[in-house]
Amino acid sequence: MLDETQAVTAVRPERPAIEISIVVPVFNEEESVELLIDRIGEAMQGFDKAWELILVDDGSTDGTLARARGLIDRPGLEMAVIELQRNFGQTAAMQAGIDAASGRLIATLDGDLQNDPRDIRAMAKALEDRQLDLLVGWRKNRKDGLFLRKIPSWCANALIGRITGVRLHDYGCSLKVYRASIIKQVKLMGEMHRFIPAWVAGVVPSSRIGEMVVTHHPRMLGTSKYGISRTFRVILDLLSVLFFMRYKARPGHFFGSIGLAAGAVSALILTYLFIDKFAFGTDIGTRPLFLVGVMLFLSSIQLITTGILAEMMARTYFRDDDTPNYVIRQTFRQSL
Repeated sequence: MLDETQAVTAVRPERPAIEISIVVPVFNEEESVELLIDRIGEAMQGFDKAWELILVDDGSTDGTLARARGLIDRPGLEMAVIELQRNFGQTAAMQAGIDAASGRLIATLDGDLQNDPRDIRAMAKALEDRQLDLLVGWRKNRKDGLFLRKIPSWCANALIGRITGVRLHDYGCSLKVYRASIIKQVKLMGEMHRFIPAWVAGVVPSSRIGEMVVTHHPRMLGTSKYGISRTFRVILDLLSVLFFMRYKARPGHFFGSIGLAAGAVSALILTYLFIDKFAFGTDIGTRPLFLVGVMLFLSSIQLITTGILAEMMARTYFRDDDTPNYVIRQTFRQSL
């Protein structure tokens, strides 16, 4: 005779392993969130493996969360809705979704209906066929404004590719498919979701990062949450990416190299002034060149000292306690 625990185990089927987790950060998308979920469900209809949808509400101030929660128990849809405590930004929301995902593969896309969920299955297949760890969507026929969106994006893509060494046509496309075991090794901060291929390149060879042309739709509902001001944040984040890609484990080389260069120039200036003073009797006390030499000498000491301190901080960085860059208020899942 089965006891109560055995009886429950015998009746309840084992939950199949999730093949694909679809992560969608949303912020004030009340008008489109229901249509978004419908389209994702339609796109994944007939998929022969288990999949899940993880919707991350990034502190929306409209009815986005309520509408999403109302659809959790929809038949044939395994969905979780994560409510962040406040608006942390798209990168943090994406990180929250990735952390919560249980699929072998993870797909991310925007919640504004401009990315087409029907591309996910084709991208997942291409990822496997091409033996990649990350497949990035390429909005080749992008449906956005030319001057405020397309031209800045083209310039940014060329600059990012040149600096990071990962050559892609479209860094800004949120539609991407990853192997979960790889992307979970990458911690996203700031506005770093735009540089995910560069961060992944720090974990795997760039040859395992590819791209694929995807469909892009014009925005029909809601308004864009991004303006031209994000360009400045992207530039600052790009400098951070460059530093971390090349000097994360040896920051002393970065600051030390600049310090030694400043010290060498200072030595040349001061040597010249020393000879000019004691060989030719020239008064150097009021010469601007003397002040420049002294300032370069002091800067050299400061930079080298900063490099030593940065090396010490790097040791702490590699022992990071993995504190997340977001706070979840609560998570809603289907009732079993």
